[in-house]
Amino acid sequence: MTTVLPVRRAHEDVPDAWARLSAASGAVARVTDLMASLPEPPARTPAQRARMAAAKDAARALRTRFMDVYADAVYDRLTADRTVDLRIAELLEAAAAELPGLVPDSARLAAERSRPQAAKEGDEIDQGIFLRAVLRSASAGPHLLDAMLRPTPRALRLLPEFTRTGVVEMAAVRLERRDDGVARLTLCRGDCLNAEDLRQVDDMETAVDLALLDPNVRVGLLRGGVMDHPRYRGRRVFSAGINLKSLSAGDIPLVGFLLGRELGYLHKLVRGVLADHPGQWHSPRIEKPWVAAVDGFAIGGGTQLLLVCDHVLAASDAYLSLPAAKEGIIPGVANFRFTRYVGPRPARQVILTGRRIRASEPDARLLVDEVVEPEEMDAAVERSVARLDGEAVLANRRMLNLAEEPPDAFRAYLAEFALQQALRIYGQDVIAKVGRFGAGAQEPPAHDGPGDG
Repeated sequence: MTTVLPVRRAHEDVPDAWARLSAASGAVARVTDLMASLPEPPARTPAQRARMAAAKDAARALRTRFMDVYADAVYDRLTADRTVDLRIAELLEAAAAELPGLVPDSARLAAERSRPQAAKEGDEIDQGIFLRAVLRSASAGPHLLDAMLRPTPRALRLLPEFTRTGVVEMAAVRLERRDDGVARLTLCRGDCLNAEDLRQVDDMETAVDLALLDPNVRVGLLRGGVMDHPRYRGRRVFSAGINLKSLSAGDIPLVGFLLGRELGYLHKLVRGVLADHPGQWHSPRIEKPWVAAVDGFAIGGGTQLLLVCDHVLAASDAYLSLPAAKEGIIPGVANFRFTRYVGPRPARQVILTGRRIRASEPDARLLVDEVVEPEEMDAAVERSVARLDGEAVLANRRMLNLAEEPPDAFRAYLAEFALQQALRIYGQDVIAKVGRFGAGAQEPPAHDGPGDG
């Protein structure tokens, strides 16, 4: 039976509306009861899985209908009428406290985090439902995007040290500012070929914040460090993409990783950091141009990173790829950005079939500004950062980004991505694939012909 939502009245208390609706339906309580009575997900029989799936579908349909009506009211309540900036995780935590059962609470999330991906219940899908509705809203969505552009508390703590010394060493990123005004972000996870996990996402956002906030920085540079991985020892590598072992182990969360990187450091590379600063009257955000230098390969998230940079160099023996479809997931915001670089047909070849693009082939020039021999990379990098060091560059990149990636279009994409990616990471095909990937070492295959990976 479909539960009819009450007509919202202006004076109606949102938590009461959700409590009455949830109680009348019983769908949320039914899921909770089944979780308590059934075995853990891997041990369930086909009939038990079907019962649980039907119960979850009913509860999720209820949450969707509620958020379709109440998204603005919910968001305004949680953010005190949009006077408080909450990052996604903080917003969901507040929602769990104010509206029990609408999104998973801290106890449910802790239980999920303790399990491998194959043994989870999929509570993050409920977070995706909530965030899709919020991001769709023309009032709540932009406010949430701005909240995510604020500098992180960690970056603010480290800023005095960085402005004084010009160096910050983190587990996954080394940040150095030299006298030339260039902030050099070096991805330094040599053990896993800079495969992204929660640690790297957190370190990258901290580093991007610091580079943007430091008034002595005029240009940012992203480059992979020298690896100690046995197969690539002594060579620079840009990025091997998402860490599939972490995904299989259940350590790639929707909020902290899959949405956090898109609305955090990647979005900040495009729009800048939202912070108090001199001259704020003409632009609330601090923006800077970014150069990316690709040694070896840029796989998955590595290629996604190139799409938000202003100038991209690649060594002639490097290659780019977006193998997310092979893994069963969505390659972040690449589906939104990639077509404007390469056109619709090559975009589908790369995203849907896993085609690799070598730096030496003609199509690479649609993604890479300059291809040089490996031994010439250092000199080419220095030339590139010097070219982007200018006030007119800042104004023009801002207008280019506004024209190429309108904020409302970006927000609409992220709204749907929040739910679709949540559904994908719990797809049985994904769980099976990443389980096989996770069982072995993460590295590109020895062969790298067109269409591989």
